[in-house]
Amino acid sequence: MIALLDHIPAILRMAIVFVLVLYAIRKNLSLGNAFMLGALFMSLLFAMPVAVFIKTVFLAIVYPKTLSLAVVVSLILVLSSSMEVTGRMQRMLSGFRGLVKSPKLNLIIFPAMIGLLPMPGGAVFSAPMVKEMAVDSGLTSDRLSFINYWFRHIWEYWWPMYPGVLLATFMADINLAVFVVMMFPLTLSAVYLGGFSIKGIQPVEMNGGKRPPLKPFLLALIPILIVIVLGLSLGLLLSHLFPKMDISKEAGLIISLCIAISWIWLEDKLPVSERKAIVFNKKLLNMIYMIIAILVFKEILEAGGAVEDISRELVFLKIPLVLIAAILPFIVGLFTGITIAFVGSTFPILITLIHAQGETAYMPAYIMAGLVSGFSGVLLSPLHLCLLLSNEYFETSLKHVYHHLWIPCAGLLVAALGYFQVLHWIYS
Repeated sequence: MIALLDHIPAILRMAIVFVLVLYAIRKNLSLGNAFMLGALFMSLLFAMPVAVFIKTVFLAIVYPKTLSLAVVVSLILVLSSSMEVTGRMQRMLSGFRGLVKSPKLNLIIFPAMIGLLPMPGGAVFSAPMVKEMAVDSGLTSDRLSFINYWFRHIWEYWWPMYPGVLLATFMADINLAVFVVMMFPLTLSAVYLGGFSIKGIQPVEMNGGKRPPLKPFLLALIPILIVIVLGLSLGLLLSHLFPKMDISKEAGLIISLCIAISWIWLEDKLPVSERKAIVFNKKLLNMIYMIIAILVFKEILEAGGAVEDISRELVFLKIPLVLIAAILPFIVGLFTGITIAFVGSTFPILITLIHAQGETAYMPAYIMAGLVSGFSGVLLSPLHLCLLLSNEYFETSLKHVYHHLWIPCAGLLVAALGYFQVLHWIYS
């Protein structure tokens, strides 16, 4: 049986797993169960011993990153629910409405602002804001989910707070400041490509032609500012004080989220009964299970050697290096939905190939291509937590959101390949 599996290309085996997960989701299997089924099937296709599979699943579940991610996403949902129940969300959005006349900016500013904070599942944080700002816009739920999801991720190509950016520059030995400047045009491209989905919205009419006062909006915004400012600050501080602490950034987020939630409960005098109803919610348990299942899937992918097998197949086929830099991260990004997964698993292989083929001088160009293509795969991945959360909030499906998503992602890939040629010429 194992000998037979060895004759099946790794790319084909992964494609089978991918189709199985999509089929399970389509048949209304819970997302957590679909990912667990995919992990089990992948372990069989890559001949992983049962003992290794059980050990990998156990380690993935008790891994501090997994537990902290589950806590962060749960607290985000608690914060969002608290803001809705107390009416703070409505007050904040009512205060914001009219401050900016552009309907496009009204829709994208909150997901873009939340996107500055590397918050796992952060799309569920901005989703209620997008929904409220889109009242009377005529936009469908699938389009709103796309807007929330897409503009939440416009910074991830270069924003230094994202672990994938830091890991890529560290492994490739690229100056971070140079990298930020080099990658910034990709954010402009993402904004331009995403803008096509919000055409034709009429400008907001302001009462009497006057802008509303800014103060009510800022007061209602305090909990979100606590999360963004305090979360970033505490994450950096804990990283500096405890460099060996793997979850320092997550710990900063957890502390800031708890403070923001406490602020709302005390400031708005939320009854204890309503607090309990928000916290002890079945949706939170389902969300935690889904997160664990996604990370188990990722660990099985890495432990099973799928990434190494796929990379060997691409080299054997004598595919040009720039296409390997695009294809390999894209595949892993698509199959995991996690940026740090494709960076951590494919970039060591890619960087080795770049050095071996004498292309070291063009390292920034290849890393740019790898990051953009890998992140395009992440954006398209049915395992991407933000995509799942956004779709669940707006009560829409992957199928409908993909109609809006694939064209901008294809545009990003084309832009990256064109930009690669420009960078290759610059570094010549």
